[in-house]
Amino acid sequence: MDALRKEEIYTIEDIFALPDGERAELIDGKIYYMAPPTWKHQRISGYLHNQIYNYIRSNNGQCEVLAAPFAVFLKDDDINYLEPDISVICDLAKLDDSGCHGAPDWIIEIVSPSSKTRDYLTKLFQYRTAEVREYWIVDPDKRMTTVYSFEKDTVEQYAFGEDIPVGIYDGFSICIR
Repeated sequence: MDALRKEEIYTIEDIFALPDGERAELIDGKIYYMAPPTWKHQRISGYLHNQIYNYIRSNNGQCEVLAAPFAVFLKDDDINYLEPDISVICDLAKLDDSGCHGAPDWIIEIVSPSSKTRDYLTKLFQYRTAEVREYWIVDPDKRMTTVYSFEKDTVEQYAFGEDIPVGIYDGFSICIR
């Protein structure tokens, strides 16, 4: 009888041992390699980062907005390591030079063809169970943004060109074009 094939469990050490320039995320011990972002992805990421950064600063906010590559350790273990496209962290005690330890308040992922399943399923589960307050999935191909408010237990969809209310900030909305 053949022995059952056991899948290898990777750790954060394996992520840190990757060659320079190679990026990956680690979810429950499985490595997901990341393709370089497209110009469309980077344009959307830069726009969102600037909108959020400017809003926080103009309102004397205490939260930090950080763009990938930036490490998020959702769980206190060595088999989970994520690099959301954008993370907003309001509890600054979670931050140190290695990244964010615990759930950011708001995470935005910009879908690419290679990350679609991870963003819509795997990360959705990870972020919800880690108690991220709000999760946006921006899909450039569909020209849609799906907004999960885990605090309110709601899901909304917005087409590009529509104002998207930001759940963690009253009176703030963003329009992605």
